[in-house]
Amino acid sequence: MEHFHQVTDDLRAPYRELSEALPDVMSRYNAFAAAAMADGALPRRMKELIALAISITRECDGCISAHARGAARRGATLAEVTEMIGVAMVMNGGPGAVWGPRALAAFHEFADPPA
Repeated sequence: MEHFHQVTDDLRAPYRELSEALPDVMSRYNAFAAAAMADGALPRRMKELIALAISITRECDGCISAHARGAARRGATLAEVTEMIGVAMVMNGGPGAVWGPRALAAFHEFADPPA
């Protein structure tokens, strides 16, 4: 399907444009995000799972794309992702039952080798 690769690709140019128009804002946001997501008491893998859960709650495809990719790159397992989605679904009710599967599809898209 590769929907979430397309979401990432679609956001690349506008993000770059904002970075050029607002260099101080975007560089500070990026530094803030890097600091928040760095390994600490929680490893970055766990932080990506938390961010992916919040992405489900916020119903944000761009966020799901970024954090599914981050979770896959940081070695999150399918079991960790599906268990996290279960928690996100129970906390979000019906919308979680729609956005949770979207997050799982995104994780598969970034974690599984292309067929």
